[in-house]
Amino acid sequence: MSSESAEVVREAPGAARGSGERDAEAVSRFVERFASEMTEAGMQRMASRVFAALLADDDASMTSAELALALQISPAAVSGAINYLTQVSMVGREREPGSRRDRYRLHNEIWYTTFASRDRVLTRWEQTLREGARTLGEDTPAGARIAETAAFFEFLQNELGALMGRWEEHRRTLGLPGDGKPREDASGSARQGSRHTP
Repeated sequence: MSSESAEVVREAPGAARGSGERDAEAVSRFVERFASEMTEAGMQRMASRVFAALLADDDASMTSAELALALQISPAAVSGAINYLTQVSMVGREREPGSRRDRYRLHNEIWYTTFASRDRVLTRWEQTLREGARTLGEDTPAGARIAETAAFFEFLQNELGALMGRWEEHRRTLGLPGDGKPREDASGSARQGSRHTP
């Protein structure tokens, strides 16, 4: 067996590292169940499976070969899923030291990062919608509908900022691993504090 093949076997999702053996079948069932939940919510099926596999990995980091083996899918399927996940800022790509292989890693505090990245999307949508409302005329039925939509996104953006701030405060009371580390923005760059102004 090549060193890469041995590495693939060792890095199966959810493989315990110094914390005792886990039930591999139970881990696989969790991965598929959570992937199914995300697919039903609208995420691409293969991207859901890759994301769930990374989530169940202790390091939250796997290579393409490891993902393909763990999920029994083709490298092309892994590539397509990773492209989608990186575009929506759910997964980052990094190069292994001394290797040409890429590793795919969940961002630190993945849900915070994912929702925070939506803040910028909401801002762009709101601006475009307000321009559309002015173009159509806010006193017309279509213009009024678009203006209301813009107002909704503005409200949602403000509430999301306050919610993220409250989450940071609550997280500090949980004693979770990684407390005190710099946050990451959606690109994976470290930052301190919240991007939002409640």
